[in-house]
Amino acid sequence: MEQSAGRAPRVCPFAVRPSCAALVLYEYPFHEGIRTMLRLEHLFERLDLLASRDDAVDHHFALATLFEIMDVASRADLKSDLLKDLERQRAQLQAFRGHPGVDGPSLERISASIDQAFTDLNQLQGKAGQSLAANEWLMGIRSRISIPAGTCAFDLPAYHAWQQHEPQRRRRDLATWIATLAPLAAALRLLLKLLRDSGQAQRAFAPGGQYQQSLPQGRSYQLMRVRVEESGGLVPEITGHRLMVSIRFMRPDGDGRLRVAGSDATFELTLCA
Repeated sequence: MEQSAGRAPRVCPFAVRPSCAALVLYEYPFHEGIRTMLRLEHLFERLDLLASRDDAVDHHFALATLFEIMDVASRADLKSDLLKDLERQRAQLQAFRGHPGVDGPSLERISASIDQAFTDLNQLQGKAGQSLAANEWLMGIRSRISIPAGTCAFDLPAYHAWQQHEPQRRRRDLATWIATLAPLAAALRLLLKLLRDSGQAQRAFAPGGQYQQSLPQGRSYQLMRVRVEESGGLVPEITGHRLMVSIRFMRPDGDGRLRVAGSDATFELTLCA
C-alpha cells in the first residue's frame, strides 16, 4: 500500500447503494465497455421500478428512461460486444470442466445461464432498440420528451389520451416495449455478476484519507468496488488505469460541495478481473 500523492483525482465513480444500509458501494470501471454496461444496468433498474408503479407521471419517466437506454445502446455495436463477452466467458468455463475442486453442478448452472443469454441476445433482430425505433407513436414522444414541457396535451394529444388509461393497460404497453430489450438486459446483468463475483474483498486503510495501490502486471482489471461506512459521511474520488489506482476520500460541506476529508479512513476494496 502506498500513500496517494500528486494531482487530485477529478473523476467521480458510479455510486449505487447495496442492500446493507451500513455501507455505501461505489464502482469504478477501468474501460469504456464496462462503463457503458454500468450505465445501462442503472437505467434498467430505474425502468423496472418506474414501470411497476401506477401513476401516469411514473410511466412518463419510464418512457424517458426507455429512450435513454436506446440512446446509450445505440452508440456502439453493443449487441456484438456482449455476444463476444458471453462467448469468451463460455470458453473460460469450458476449461474448468472436470477440474479437481470445481463444483460441477454450479459450473453447469452458470454455463446454462450463459448459453441462454447468448441464444436470446443472438436472436434479437438488429441493434438493441431497433424495433422500438420503428414505432412512430413512440418516436413522436421521444422527439419531444427532452423539450421542457414538450409533452403537453396540445403538443401530443394521443400521448395525453394514453396517460388517461387505467394503470394496468399502461403497464401492459410498457411491458411489451421493455420486453424487446430484455435479452440485452439479461446479458449485461449476467456479465456484470460474473465480473463482480471474480473479485475478493479486502479491508484497506487510507492514511490521511489518501490511498494508492499499484496493480500487478499481466492481469487486466475491469472494475474496482469500494465500500465505505455510511455513518462516516465519506465520498471516495477514484482514478485508475491498468497499472495504478488512487482514492482520495472527501466529505461534503453544508452546500454539498466535496472537500478533502484529511482524516484516516478504512474501507473495503475489491478488484475484479
